[in-house]
Amino acid sequence: MHSTLTDLSRPLRVGGVTLPNRVALAPMSGVSDLPFRQLAHRFGAGMVVTEMIASRELVGSSADSVRRMRRDAGFVHIVQLAGREAGWMAEAARIAEGEGADIVDINMGCPAKRVTGGYSGSALMRDPDHALGLVEATVGAVDIPVTLKMRLGWDDNSINAPMIAARAENAGVALVTVHGRTRCQFYEGRADWHAIRAVKDVLSVPLVANGDIESIADCRAIVEASGADAVMVGRAAQGRPWLPGALAGSTNHPTQPAAILSIVLEHYDMILSHYGAALGVRQARKHLAAYMALHAPVAPEALRRKVMTSPDAGAVSEALQSIFNDYAMPEAA
Repeated sequence: MHSTLTDLSRPLRVGGVTLPNRVALAPMSGVSDLPFRQLAHRFGAGMVVTEMIASRELVGSSADSVRRMRRDAGFVHIVQLAGREAGWMAEAARIAEGEGADIVDINMGCPAKRVTGGYSGSALMRDPDHALGLVEATVGAVDIPVTLKMRLGWDDNSINAPMIAARAENAGVALVTVHGRTRCQFYEGRADWHAIRAVKDVLSVPLVANGDIESIADCRAIVEASGADAVMVGRAAQGRPWLPGALAGSTNHPTQPAAILSIVLEHYDMILSHYGAALGVRQARKHLAAYMALHAPVAPEALRRKVMTSPDAGAVSEALQSIFNDYAMPEAA
């Protein structure tokens, strides 16, 4: 019997860790930083994952990697690591565990050329034996659960996610997430939800399905097609950090312009606090652009330009208030 939508509101066990529901926020570089994860969790996401952290950089204590790993004690802390050398992955996992990670996730899905060019991310799927060596080293280094996120394969001629998933479970992985595209697809076309089922068929640990989920209807369809135990929302949550929680059944999300503005301004302040004002003004722009595109697409270009270019945080806040007070549209409840 296939999972149903109501299953998504139920807790999910990952090794010795219990997640409150079955809708996750995907790890997204430049997006799923601590402020965004805090908001997504507040609005009901069952699982939030850090941005991808390069294992070697974390071992070297780079400022960016340490910032990416910052935790909030209020929710399950999942740290995603990327790398191509077993020693660095193992040591980075130990560091993450020591700094309070509840789960370590291995990135075998990132399609970015800067990552795959270094034989990390989805490039690992081209060499399953090497990839499994990284999995074994990471699992063996820590006492907390280790999970794995990957794609269907490198390209249409090498759909090897089922084989890698089965071997990863045998190596001790406690959960597998599959994005229903190959690396060579990047984010083009539609995710193949039916292809994910072949991974479900070989696993006894939970499977999370990812790719092109934007609505409750999408949740129903991807669970039916893949047989997955949970779903993961990525790009659709930009500008809507409440979306994963809403898909899990929460009604705690803003619908009116005034309430949306309040979240936008709070998010902006959180970003400035997290990064410092100088860097924060720049880091916030991708989030602010998403909020404006979704909720105030008819705002004048001059105001939008001020939000996207001004180095003055106060001026940006004033422009946001003008945009959302005068041009924002209600969101469907």
